[in-house]
Amino acid sequence: MSTARLTINLQALASNWRALDAKTDVETGAVVKADGYGLGAEPVAATLAEEGVRKFFVAVAEEGAAVRRAVGPGPMVAVFSGHMEGDTELLRDHDLTPLLNSGQQFQRHQQALPGHSFGIQLDSGMNRLGLEPADWAELRPQAEALNPAVVMSHLACADEPDHPMNKQQLSAFRGMTDGMTAPRSLAATGGTLLGPEFHFDFCRPGIGLYGGMPFAEAKPVVTVDLPVVQVRDVAVGETVGYGNSWTARRPSKIATVTAGYADGLHRAIGGGIDAFAGNQPCPVVGRISMDLITIDVTDLGFEPEKLRILNGHQTVDDLAEAAGTIGYEILTSMGRRYSRGYVE
Repeated sequence: MSTARLTINLQALASNWRALDAKTDVETGAVVKADGYGLGAEPVAATLAEEGVRKFFVAVAEEGAAVRRAVGPGPMVAVFSGHMEGDTELLRDHDLTPLLNSGQQFQRHQQALPGHSFGIQLDSGMNRLGLEPADWAELRPQAEALNPAVVMSHLACADEPDHPMNKQQLSAFRGMTDGMTAPRSLAATGGTLLGPEFHFDFCRPGIGLYGGMPFAEAKPVVTVDLPVVQVRDVAVGETVGYGNSWTARRPSKIATVTAGYADGLHRAIGGGIDAFAGNQPCPVVGRISMDLITIDVTDLGFEPEKLRILNGHQTVDDLAEAAGTIGYEILTSMGRRYSRGYVE
């Protein structure tokens, strides 16, 4: 097989959810947006539903329809973008709960789907989505009378535990919601790890489920195996890849594997990462190109058939650090060219 192989360990995913759930005394939901962070929303959601998850979160209504098919009737499937123009049929037909972000969305929802479940999203300081404090104060009596399924906000700096923004947003969220009977939620993965005062009625981890930081205890969920197309001898002084960016300082054996920035392995990663033959690291050399990566296998002593670039030794966050980005982007950029498999 010439395509790279992406393997998703659903047992590890479930284990990560259980570990995060154990850190709180309240209910734990799950964020499965962006096609389950690139790993397949339907198998991811189905696995988590079997673990007992009853609150799922997606970015847009179309994602919610796929999750509903996976989890069946019963669990809440909430939509961060709220009730957008044209969403009414999807929200109704798949029993989705829009998280309303403005007075306009609130009115649209009540006019189009009176009596249908909804939640409220508040802006506690991130200035991205949600009702501003003044707008919420005006709308709150009307919204509370209709029993929202959840009232929530989102932390901007939860991956930095000592950042003053965390306490600032916590105070703002309390000020906007104290006295409400509706379930409240503020914590995603980072907020879950900040401690009980951030947990409210339920937490909703995302990246930590998939093996990413800031959940350092997470088990790796994804492995990526790259087939070797060719191994060549490179003499001292010869260069490898675009821009002559790597020069051999010894007689070398260079393996070319099938994957590249078209597969989410960003060109910016460059050097500083390895691919593995079993437990033995082999340095990536030269520039990552669209479809190919070159790897120094001189010290292996044999020509491998494949090399693993993502595993328990090298995580999505290691690749992200090398690329100057975050693990979220690495995961969600994994392209459709991978041959995919699931471990259950």
